[in-house]
Formats: sequence, C-alpha cells, structure tokens
Amino acid sequence: MAIIALEGIRLYGYHGFYPEEETLGREFIVDVQVVADIEDAAEEDELSSSVNYETLYHICHAEFREPARLLETVAQRILDRIDRQFDNVQGAKVKVRKMNPPLAGPVDEASVEVSSGSLGFSVGDLVRILTGG
Repeated sequence: MAIIALEGIRLYGYHGFYPEEETLGREFIVDVQVVADIEDAAEEDELSSSVNYETLYHICHAEFREPARLLETVAQRILDRIDRQFDNVQGAKVKVRKMNPPLAGPVDEASVEVSSGSLGFSVGDLVRILTGG
C-alpha cells in the first residue's frame, strides 16, 4: 500500500453562494491523497497498474468546470469520481480551499475536506480537528 498525493493543484472556478462568485470566480487550491495497492505497479514498473497523477489532475480540473454553490459539493464530486476511476484505490481524501473568500474581513482561505475508505477520519482525527490540537 502507498499514499499517492497531488498537493497544491491551482484551479480557477466559479463556485460559491454569492452571485459575484458565480460571475467573477476565484482561485482554489485542491489537495488529493489516495491509498492504493501499488505492489503490481512497483514490481512491473508499469503506470497502468498504479494511480496516474495526470488522471487525478484531470479529474479535479473536469469537476471544476461544473459550478457549484458549495465547496462540499465540489470536493465530494472529485472524491466520488476518484473512487469510480481506480480499482486499486482503497481510500481517498480531497481538500478544496477557496482563496480569499468574500467575507466581512480578511481571510486567507476557507476549506472543506472529505474522505472515503481507509483515509476516512478516525475519532482521534475528529478530536484534534474540533479541539485545534
């Protein structure tokens, strides 16, 4: 097993609740991690037996073309498509960050993270998230 990741995928999208977000758009950053069985890929040195980074990128890019009002929707669509695309993926985690969200004050980013399978959140993860520890 291995964790294969793409971090810092920069995409421009028209996702958001407010009308100006739908017309002006903004920058988003996406991080993707997948847990995959890579034994055959490592043994055969064949990309077709692994998780192709380019395919992960194209999945994110394609889902960003379809506007959504919520980051949750975009993140879940990416996660679902990864789960459908790869037979050797046991779990995935997708984080979508909206840069400089339109709020009443300066905020660097707003984010949503979703996961499936063996990359799902444990009770310990949730406690750390909720307590800031």
